[in-house]
Amino acid sequence: MKRPIRLGLVGLGKIARDQHLPAIAGVDGIELVAVASRNAQAEGRRNYASLEDMLEAEGPGIDALALCQPPQVRYAAARAALLAGKHVLLEKPPGATVSEVDALAALAREQGVTLFASWHSRYAAGVAEAKAWLAGRELESGRITWKEDIRVWHPGQDWILAAGGFGVFDPGINALSIVTEIVPERLRLIDATLSIPANRQAPIAAELSLATASGAPISASFDFLQTGQQTWDIALTAEGGTLLLSHGGNLLSIDGVPVPLGPEAEYPALYRRFVALIAEPASDVDVAPLQLVADAFLRGEPTHAANFDF
Repeated sequence: MKRPIRLGLVGLGKIARDQHLPAIAGVDGIELVAVASRNAQAEGRRNYASLEDMLEAEGPGIDALALCQPPQVRYAAARAALLAGKHVLLEKPPGATVSEVDALAALAREQGVTLFASWHSRYAAGVAEAKAWLAGRELESGRITWKEDIRVWHPGQDWILAAGGFGVFDPGINALSIVTEIVPERLRLIDATLSIPANRQAPIAAELSLATASGAPISASFDFLQTGQQTWDIALTAEGGTLLLSHGGNLLSIDGVPVPLGPEAEYPALYRRFVALIAEPASDVDVAPLQLVADAFLRGEPTHAANFDF
């Protein structure tokens, strides 16, 4: 019997605990053997204060790494892991800039190892069905509404509103990862408005105007201050009807009629994909969602918002 991939996880924050740990435990062919985190430890695993300590101590005892730190520090960690000959999974967003992700992809090719930019929302239950319905149809228009409460999903995480932390694009890029997956044409950014608190460096809200290559308009509204019911919706009108992906892509209706779907299982699907990529071996690094966010910062008009404090 082939032994499982021995995985090290770097960065044991809320998403790693809530999503990565249970997903790894439930996927065949991979096992978590060690964790590196400055501020937390995983029970029953070997724990280290840093990636460098993990790599030095574990050596060939680790085959792959899942990097779950903030994007500002992801490049250095990923480069060190790739140079050590490890396969690497990057939590979204895959990096702080497009150029550094491109550099990591080139390094992975040189090293002959897998690099996986893991857009988890592309594995939501309704995404594949939505992509199949849109295939061959001409898109007419679209509307993205992605609004959630930063205090619920990122409590006290100041890094997310610092330079390079993406702000509201941290959740918003999930919507962009879905749209770039299911819409048959490439998307481009037309313009954007970014609402930035006076005491922060990244936007707390954003409005985007996008278009397909052939000109179909898609608008997007991102907000990090929505309380109560959270909204993660994508509505697309194409010839023959209207599609609505809601609940982050895990519910789908077409012309108001719900489409039967399987259960939510985004992160287990990510790790199954990672195992399959390592077996080939191959990489999967799509920067299209990150490029749209970068374009929004390039093209967007910054506006002042009220001070924000957790």
